[in-house]
Amino acid sequence: MPDGMRPRFWELPLKELTRTEWEALCDGCGKCCLNKLEDEDTGEVALTDVACRLLDGTTCRCSKYATRHDYVPECIVLTPRTIRKNLYWLPQTCAYRLRHEGRPLPGWHPLLTGDPESVHRAGVSVAGLTVSEVEVGDDEWEEHIIEEPGT
Repeated sequence: MPDGMRPRFWELPLKELTRTEWEALCDGCGKCCLNKLEDEDTGEVALTDVACRLLDGTTCRCSKYATRHDYVPECIVLTPRTIRKNLYWLPQTCAYRLRHEGRPLPGWHPLLTGDPESVHRAGVSVAGLTVSEVEVGDDEWEEHIIEEPGT
């Protein structure tokens, strides 16, 4: 267990987690960094393979996480306070969503396997499946709608 984290902290209520524990919940799938399209009439959210310009498409991690708001001011900061209003766009396999809903982490989650690559081997991440938003015009996003990997 990394420093500053309690054993099996992921089973605690989200509001009881330290910042370090909260950050460690992320499985590194990269799905939250994919651009979404929301139907104005129904509110339905469609996932695209168009990734934020900061997403590393191989590692599925933000290339500038600590300073991401300098580059992408609209990047959402997910916290125990903001999770409820952001659930609609979080991936179905997201640990934050699962724990908010009182469900356990999936067996492939890196906190359970001890291996950060387990999310990729399980086919749940977007590794190698994305195109950067700098390469796709806004009017082309509908052509990039995909099903969520691993669901």
